[in-house]
Amino acid sequence: MSRARNRIAGALSVLGELLITTGLVLGLFVVYSLWWTNVLADRSAAERGDQVRKTWRSTPAAAGPGALDTRDGIGFLHVPAMGGGEVLVKRGTSADVLDDGVAGYYTDPVASALPWDKSGNFTLAAHRDGHGARFHNIHKLRTGDAIVFETRDTWYVYRVYAELKQTSKYDTGVLAAVPAESGKTVPGRYITLTTCTPMYTSKYRYIVWGQLLRTEKVDARRTLPAELR
Repeated sequence: MSRARNRIAGALSVLGELLITTGLVLGLFVVYSLWWTNVLADRSAAERGDQVRKTWRSTPAAAGPGALDTRDGIGFLHVPAMGGGEVLVKRGTSADVLDDGVAGYYTDPVASALPWDKSGNFTLAAHRDGHGARFHNIHKLRTGDAIVFETRDTWYVYRVYAELKQTSKYDTGVLAAVPAESGKTVPGRYITLTTCTPMYTSKYRYIVWGQLLRTEKVDARRTLPAELR
């Protein structure tokens, strides 16, 4: 009887050690996913952002805004209600783009308009957790909040008018040129922010829509629009 008890005790001890080890491994993975990837993404985004601004300073004004659509990025998103400072925006929404701590504009399944287009929907995606988590606080946006996009020569000031707290990740209608799910029925100059929801999952998508309120030319001092002061 004593030997049987010893074997059971030994087995339980080994099992306990395995559970502890597994817990430590999972804990380290969570730390890596939710903290260290943010550190790496922040560094990468800062370097790329600096490169974009350097390019702006050396690009002739006559080149026009379309010339800014480079591999480095087309501009910076500012959303005061979400906090976190400026967000570099690049082309594409694949993991290898967004993992660098940036937002990306859609090229598939529905191609995004760009802010300087006369009409259309400027559609963006970014991670909500890990890899910079640029849209982590998207749930804090409310109707009337400002969304500002900055290019080398123009500030595009949008105002939030609708949100969809949960929809299928296959719901491409939210990216339409006229986003009917937001209540719009006619062409305009819209912006759409998309990210995963609930937090720490990628099961659904959280959507926020805005409409262009005005544009402002960037002056020599890059004076911020009133919404960012």
